[in-house]
Amino acid sequence: MDSLFNKDEHFVIGGYILDDSIRFQSTSGGAFSAIAQSYCDKNYVIFGAETTGLSVYHSHCDNIEEIDKYRKSKYSQSKIGKAYIECSDFLKAGKKVLFSGTPCQIAGLKLYLQTVRTPMDDLLTVEVVCEGVPSPLYIRKYEEALGSKIENIDYRYTGKSIFGNGKWDFQCMKITLENGKIIEKDRWFIPFWKIWLKHLMSRPSCYECKFAKAERVADITLGDLWGVHLYCPDLYGKNGGASLVVANNEKGKSIVKKAKELMYARELVFTDALKYQSPMRKTIDNNPQREEFINDLKSEMSYKEINKKWYDKPSKTLLWQKYIWGNRQKIYVWNLKNKILK
Repeated sequence: MDSLFNKDEHFVIGGYILDDSIRFQSTSGGAFSAIAQSYCDKNYVIFGAETTGLSVYHSHCDNIEEIDKYRKSKYSQSKIGKAYIECSDFLKAGKKVLFSGTPCQIAGLKLYLQTVRTPMDDLLTVEVVCEGVPSPLYIRKYEEALGSKIENIDYRYTGKSIFGNGKWDFQCMKITLENGKIIEKDRWFIPFWKIWLKHLMSRPSCYECKFAKAERVADITLGDLWGVHLYCPDLYGKNGGASLVVANNEKGKSIVKKAKELMYARELVFTDALKYQSPMRKTIDNNPQREEFINDLKSEMSYKEINKKWYDKPSKTLLWQKYIWGNRQKIYVWNLKNKILK
């Protein structure tokens, strides 16, 4: 297992894709699209997680125009299906492959390819920073309460918020139902987020994750540029979303440098970025009440009853930090100080 981890020095950039249409279709800064454009020139295949209703599964495409289905955070474990086998077949046929997924999925892919003796020279692996995969049981309970099948769920929708469109700090959860109804609600007032962040519903293996550390398995690691207002406020980009991009080896570094040309971005110090990426430093805390919560999910308790027991409404401190004295005000003060100093 140790042989899977990269030992090279990290190359890190932060920023966002210059194409605003892609940026606002993405969860953060659209770096995945910039990387795909930089790597997939000809004879390529792209693997990623897509959704149908509540089902999340890995698929592939050979047209970069189709990768919009791989954008956005899914917050559900995708079914790998035959993706590893197909990836091996494509590589053996001489195709370039970009494979994206969670760190454990990338590790599984590499172990499989080693087992079936598949050359990996033409493989680029891209992982997302993962803070634990939530159980699908909670969302299924939610669907039952809605009285209609969920057609699509966007956990971090930037198209609309109480503060306007395209605002990274004020993302909503958007749910489209089969009956035509659309639900849009600020994420901090959706019980899912508070319960998940209390680490009550993650998979058991997530609490002992072997990949939650600075040494990474994938060629490239992607995440939100958390802490942007503290150590790189110039990359905030008017609250439109910003990505952290970490190249973990020379292959990743060469592609990230190309992707940087498609972005408003600059190089960052890895130790600075690491401070604000806890899943790259340690595993999530094991909540001692997890078993009780999961048992409630499996029981006849309704969605309303579960929330009444487990959901804590956002505190005044949280609301102050998110809506009153949030990142955008801190960036404004930073810009103001810079103008004064000049």
